[in-house]
Amino acid sequence: MGECGLVLPKGAPPVPEEISATSWLVADLDTGRVLAAKDPHGRYRSASTMKIALAIVALRTLDMDKVVIGTQADADVDGTRVGIGPGGRYTNRQLMQALVMHSGNDAAHAIAAQLGGDEAAVAKMNEVAKSLRALDTRASTPSGLDGPGTAISAYDLAVLFREAMTIPLFAELIHTEQVDFPGYPADPKIPDDKDHPGFPIANDNQLLYNYEGAIGGKTGFTDDARQTFVAAAERDGHRLVVTLLKADVLPIRPAPQAARLLDYGFALENNTAEWIGKLPETGVHAVAPTVPLATPPTRTDDVGALGGEEVPHTAARLAVMVVGPILVLGLLLAAWRSFRRR
Repeated sequence: MGECGLVLPKGAPPVPEEISATSWLVADLDTGRVLAAKDPHGRYRSASTMKIALAIVALRTLDMDKVVIGTQADADVDGTRVGIGPGGRYTNRQLMQALVMHSGNDAAHAIAAQLGGDEAAVAKMNEVAKSLRALDTRASTPSGLDGPGTAISAYDLAVLFREAMTIPLFAELIHTEQVDFPGYPADPKIPDDKDHPGFPIANDNQLLYNYEGAIGGKTGFTDDARQTFVAAAERDGHRLVVTLLKADVLPIRPAPQAARLLDYGFALENNTAEWIGKLPETGVHAVAPTVPLATPPTRTDDVGALGGEEVPHTAARLAVMVVGPILVLGLLLAAWRSFRRR
């Protein structure tokens, strides 16, 4: 699946029209089989779909019943905000609702603060991506706002979403249409300020309301990333995931584009047993402080490049450690005998 263009099974029908996404992928959520894709490993900006990586870390690290006090720093973050206010009292579960359902960057900030701050949270997000072999992914902010080096691929977004779906609360949140969110108290520093009452928040994934069998998903947008989207749906016992990167709202918006690709994927799964690739297995449960990664390949000495036998560096070091002292001892003994003869 290293192609930059369309990657389809043999004999597959033409892909749906009006798909503006530069990169996309459709896969079976349960088996991991990739059914169709376009530029699946191309690296693009993620926007708020990167919050899925933060959700994986937070849901497996934080106590969801713990109460967190909102700060002015939470309220002042850039981009989309759910409405966290200074002095407000929020459980981590409510912060996760704001993060997943409403894509609140203020919620991402409050969650990251509990993980050691933005830098530590981003490091954990990147560790999770590497542990899942999502090697096209690099988070630079907890919220998914554009930052230096931010990248994700349609393939990796499906990998992260599939992993997140193994966490029951994540699966519940992306399928929730509306919840009540707490307010926050009046600011004593502001004259005549009054308490801010709670309010309902709705899931911003339109596919959830308009597509039969929709399971849920995550939206994203920045000026650089354009429209990004990941969603899943179920039909006839099959669950599919679709990802879109660098899409536009014309000729149709991302949710209808995803719906057409899901229809296409369900038709492929029903009409052919062929597939073009496979997502890695799910089930990573250790996320901090370091996630075990695959053992790097053994390095070799230059002698191998010159036509001799390759010798692993570890073996070479061991030989030096053992043979070196023996040689030194032999030289000292020879010098001592020579001295005695004199």
